[in-house]
Amino acid sequence: MFLLRPILSSLLFVPLALFAADTKVAIKTIPVTFTPPTSGPEMFKAYCASCHGTDAKGHGPAEPALKKAPKDLTTLSRNNQGKFPAFRVAAAIRGDGNVLSHGSKEMPVWGVVLGSLGNTSKTDVEVRIRNLSLYIESLQQK
Repeated sequence: MFLLRPILSSLLFVPLALFAADTKVAIKTIPVTFTPPTSGPEMFKAYCASCHGTDAKGHGPAEPALKKAPKDLTTLSRNNQGKFPAFRVAAAIRGDGNVLSHGSKEMPVWGVVLGSLGNTSKTDVEVRIRNLSLYIESLQQK
């Protein structure tokens, strides 16, 4: 009887887990707001924090609605032999390259979005991407 109790307990939780997997989390879509192109922190808060969290550790309020958990952006340098992967970060923001977690375009291609903010030029978009990337670099764990 003692051996069966854990097995029976786990069987009772399986249907609940299956039911929970079928439940979809509602995603609230809001329009993109203008942020200053020089402010990496403001752009991060406006465009990234909903998924990556305000602390950039990947636990933003939209995380439960995503198929894949957002990356902890504070460990990018640590996971890259201590060097911040600036080119890969900029490419991910821009929507270039083969970023597997962004393959399904779960993450918005912010380069396109940033280009839609008012009268923005290609240079303005690159300034935004550079400043956002620099801000993410400043968040790296030591």
